[in-house]
Amino acid sequence: MKSSFGTHLNLSLFGESHGQAIGVVIQGLGAGIPLDLDYIRSRMELRRAKGGISTQRHEGDTFQIISGFFEGRTTGTPLCIFIPNTDQHSADYNRERAAVLRPSHADYTAYEKYGGYQDPRGGGHFSGRLTAPIVAAGAICQQILKANGIQIGTHIIRCRTVRDSWFSSIDENALREEIAALEYREFPTLSEERGRQMRELILAAASQGDSLGGVLETAVCGIPAGVGEPFFDSVESVLSHLIFSIPAVKGIEFGMGFGFGERSGSEANDPFTIREGKIRTKTNFNGGVNGGITNGMPIIFKTVVKPTPSIGQPQETVNINTMEETALTIQGRHDPAILHRARVVVDSMTAIGLCDLLIERQGTAWTSQKFTD
Repeated sequence: MKSSFGTHLNLSLFGESHGQAIGVVIQGLGAGIPLDLDYIRSRMELRRAKGGISTQRHEGDTFQIISGFFEGRTTGTPLCIFIPNTDQHSADYNRERAAVLRPSHADYTAYEKYGGYQDPRGGGHFSGRLTAPIVAAGAICQQILKANGIQIGTHIIRCRTVRDSWFSSIDENALREEIAALEYREFPTLSEERGRQMRELILAAASQGDSLGGVLETAVCGIPAGVGEPFFDSVESVLSHLIFSIPAVKGIEFGMGFGFGERSGSEANDPFTIREGKIRTKTNFNGGVNGGITNGMPIIFKTVVKPTPSIGQPQETVNINTMEETALTIQGRHDPAILHRARVVVDSMTAIGLCDLLIERQGTAWTSQKFTD
């Protein structure tokens, strides 16, 4: 099983949903970066389950940095973040129950790949629980990016029939204000009224033993032109790799995305202009990327998150031990929607990917330069 990512900034995940702990090892950080542990906690708090629109598994997500950190700063050696699991109900996932495959989960594919030896409790290493260390690592990367004037924000643009306002993809000052307003908002919408309507839809689905998916919109402002590579390490390639690593993500599009299929070139091209002495584009249909490389405009992309597959309604499935068809009503504690929790995971994956790309361009010392000059 390969659970690592990155060329210059490398992350390795470890642990399972119902194991003793989960965590991440980060390699490639420069020495001397002061880490704001309260900021890391605040980002992890946004991922935690709360209220009726989330699972009732309430992990504290307390973390320890057990290496690579001394007297408030990184040492330059591998940094390890350790997060204990404290609220497991493993009886919900014994071997007998695990033989009944949960539709749209990784139960069957994991069985085929690992021969039945995988940890089935709570999804094991496939669980969304593993996004907790990703958020911790992402919070470190976001601190580095913020020090260099780069901001990342994500909101729910659509949940079923309710749509939020779009990000300001041209006006960077307005975009920075929107991102700042979202940073500590538990339910991330630009319109509070649309957020209220979305929550009502999720609660209604939960009352019926069902779940909902939706679409997130992410924006990055302040990233300079010239970051990324053509072809295999393009900005879109790197970010897509990471975003698709988030459980339940089934699609991503940059800028206008699939909307390009309905446009002519004269309608879809982004004309160049000079704005405040810098080359910019008048529109941002390409989402801030040309030829796989940033063009100085905000990076804009959207992510599709499928409905949580653990639902409280009867579903058709099979028992892999008896090879008989059967019915399943999933027990345990599950999210009727994960959109609001997933947004900070998308922010984190974006930050991790951009740091890897920027280190490639600027060198490892770039990560600590703003803190040690």
